[in-house]
Amino acid sequence: MDIQVLIIGAGPTGLTLALDLHRRGVPFRIVDASAAPFAGSRGKGLQPRSMEVFHDLGVIEPVLASGRLDMTMRAYNGREMVREWDMHEGRHPTTERPYARTMLIPQFRVEQILREAFPQPVEYGMPLTSFTQDDSGVTAVVGGQTVRAKYLVGCDGGKSFVRKELGVSFVGETHEDQRMLVGDVRLSGLDRDHWHQWGGRPDRWLALCPLPGTDLFQFQAAGDGDPSLELYREIVRDRTGLDDVVVHDATWMSVYRTNIRMVDRFRVGRVFLAGDAAHVHSPAGAQGMNTGIQDAYNLGWKLGMETLLDTYETERKPVAEWLLGMTTAIMSSGRPFERRGDETLQLSLSYRTEDGPGLRPGDRMPDGTVGQERIFDLLRGPDFVTLDLPDGPVLVRPDGYVAAIGRSAIDAYFGANPVTQLHHRRVAAGTAA
Repeated sequence: MDIQVLIIGAGPTGLTLALDLHRRGVPFRIVDASAAPFAGSRGKGLQPRSMEVFHDLGVIEPVLASGRLDMTMRAYNGREMVREWDMHEGRHPTTERPYARTMLIPQFRVEQILREAFPQPVEYGMPLTSFTQDDSGVTAVVGGQTVRAKYLVGCDGGKSFVRKELGVSFVGETHEDQRMLVGDVRLSGLDRDHWHQWGGRPDRWLALCPLPGTDLFQFQAAGDGDPSLELYREIVRDRTGLDDVVVHDATWMSVYRTNIRMVDRFRVGRVFLAGDAAHVHSPAGAQGMNTGIQDAYNLGWKLGMETLLDTYETERKPVAEWLLGMTTAIMSSGRPFERRGDETLQLSLSYRTEDGPGLRPGDRMPDGTVGQERIFDLLRGPDFVTLDLPDGPVLVRPDGYVAAIGRSAIDAYFGANPVTQLHHRRVAAGTAA
């Protein structure tokens, strides 16, 4: 066996998985068919739950330094500002929720931070052209090389080669009549402290959002035609009515068509699907990049320990189903930039198997303090952790969700999943032992 895990695709999903496997010492390769890292912004919203993931993975500091949490929206009629609002008004960090708002950060910067966090290089220009699997592993041909791995994970986007080769259905619909022109542009005439919007009608909508840490704005507009610098300039002139807002150049341009689909299976034998390879949806609500990050975070420890692999689908598929419904509802509302509900922060997502009050197995473990220590700092790392809290012990999974509460339930969990006890440490109140 050459490696334990072969990761196909080096977007946020594949890179998060690679970083998690790296910290576990799990042999892997991560390959991408593209010749170089993707240079466009695509997603630009990082949700609080993803920030908690990055805290655990040790990359939250450069993420916080690269993004922005406090950008307000402005709507205009020509030069006149007709409204200003904050989608996250009233949301502030608390002890249990240290990250309270969606962060604006371009996807390419998130990917760069993740790439720089592990020493093994991404192998670009290495397309997957075929694979087969048997009872002990997967044999893949990547960039003309034959690779043998225990597991293969397709993180290769909405047009996933892995998904198509598996013959997994991608159920849903594409709305060809719902188009959005997108791109990253350099322009003058607008401040970089607000997310600017024009258009009283849906077909004249235009939004220009500064991308933190860059000199770029993300361009989003309803419209027909093929993306081009000339078209984007024309749209800006026409819809703003301003001669002094000038588009100078573009580093990336594309067209988005509303595509709402998900797979009927997240796993076929030793091959898994994650991120856009498993689910695509409306961009409303800034969920896609985040859901892929959390697919990877759910799967990484299970691949590393080679346990509970069937629970990847049983836990993540309902999340994908919810995601498609929620983002479609936001887009269909006609007011996708109004105040967002708490569900978009992804802090309330749970893998519960039974209802009830208070903290339950399957819930996200909230932050807080144990003695003088922050809970999230005590949990940081690749292990299961038993927190000996004043009300009794709580066993927390490596992905920050509660596995069991109370000594007898913890013993039963380890009894049913013995390999997990080999990757376990216990933290008594007031210590980090």
